Amino acid sequence: MIIFAAVGAILFLILALRRLDWAILLLIASLPAYLLRFNVLGLPLTWLEVMILISFLVWCGSEVLPNLGTWIKKRKERQAYPFAWEIILLLIISFIATGLSTFGMGALGIWKAYFFEPLLVFILIFNVFKTKNDLLKILWALLLSALAVSLFAIFQKITGLYIDNPFWAAAATRRVVSFFGYPNAVGLYLAPLILLFSGWLFSIKTKDITAEKIIIALTIFFSLLSVYFARSDGAMIGIAAGLLVFGLLANKTSRIITLITTVVVIGILSFGGDKASDINDKLVLRGLSGEIRQQQWKETLMMLNDGRLLGGAGLANYQSAIKPYHQEGIFFNRDHIANFDAVVWASSTLRAKYWQPTEIYLYPHNIFLNFWSELGLAGMLLFVWLMGKYLWTALRLSVALGRARQQEQYLILGLLTAMIAILVQGLVDVPYFKNDLSVMFWILFALLGALDLSYGRDRELKN
Repeated sequence: MIIFAAVGAILFLILALRRLDWAILLLIASLPAYLLRFNVLGLPLTWLEVMILISFLVWCGSEVLPNLGTWIKKRKERQAYPFAWEIILLLIISFIATGLSTFGMGALGIWKAYFFEPLLVFILIFNVFKTKNDLLKILWALLLSALAVSLFAIFQKITGLYIDNPFWAAAATRRVVSFFGYPNAVGLYLAPLILLFSGWLFSIKTKDITAEKIIIALTIFFSLLSVYFARSDGAMIGIAAGLLVFGLLANKTSRIITLITTVVVIGILSFGGDKASDINDKLVLRGLSGEIRQQQWKETLMMLNDGRLLGGAGLANYQSAIKPYHQEGIFFNRDHIANFDAVVWASSTLRAKYWQPTEIYLYPHNIFLNFWSELGLAGMLLFVWLMGKYLWTALRLSVALGRARQQEQYLILGLLTAMIAILVQGLVDVPYFKNDLSVMFWILFALLGALDLSYGRDRELKN
């Protein structure tokens, strides 16, 4: 493996030296490449990390170092990065969190992969992709990635091949995993991209059916199928929430259609029989996964309340910190028995029947508790601020563009609703603390920030 990694790194270095923009686009299209892991002199690395580090070093060597004197002299003239002070604070807070884990290799590896390196990609996007057409190339790279993930997932659905878990591979209970090791990873990866691509599709000016539109529409369709085949409930709810917001904000026609559709869906869920009841149970967390999530949150809050409210558990230390508070299982009322607790406690047979063991997960499966347990209260509050600033920036920019530049407004709405999908899914899952997802998260921030700066420059030129 190390030989293939070395050869690949050399080839990628050559590409970056010749066309740094192509190298970064390949990096973005290959976000799941974090699954390719190896060690160099005892240091664990992923192929995604190698591409990020090579790209950043080439940029520094070709752009920053040769012009360092001029770069320093003109520092006051340069436009600041969007979200600059928040990024600095995040790096500081996350590094301090590694100290709470005694600067262990696991904590430093998490800091490197989930905070430091994704922010390097954020910086590269701003310095290498200067125009709006350049930014569209990033969308094409993400689209190729989503298409590859989706097509492999659909292949798994049809054949059952390359799904390691026998239960997920069985035809009756099949859940696709694509390149990842578990089904929810498919939803975590594709849900925000589906919303982003929807905005992109609407932003294309021509009304004719073009190859570009067909490719984007097919990718959205295949991605939706893949999320459905993965049975990722959180992702499907996140996508629905994003589409609801998109429909309400896009234009008058979409607003009417969205409102009518919402009323119809609410009616179906209210009076739709057993299937609708199952969906309602999932929405209000009465299903098995919902009950397990609620137990996780209770345990996490107990842990935080026991002297960890400010500092959290520290990076990569959640599993160790939660052990004293972990309950080995729960009683799950899958048959909807009345007075369940009293009935179960009265019968050892029923206790055995309805007992559901629970494991200790890597994270609490709630995006706010994830940041709180990993980075402490300051990290969680900073995350809330970042989310608020992102959503406000997207809304402000969408309103500012208005009818005059409606095509660009759709792309902004795609970025807005992509983050809404992340937040909604994040209520019951972990949509940041993963190599590919943390990079994608900051790509969305970079795209929004770049478009905001571009609009600001255009406005200054007009004035």
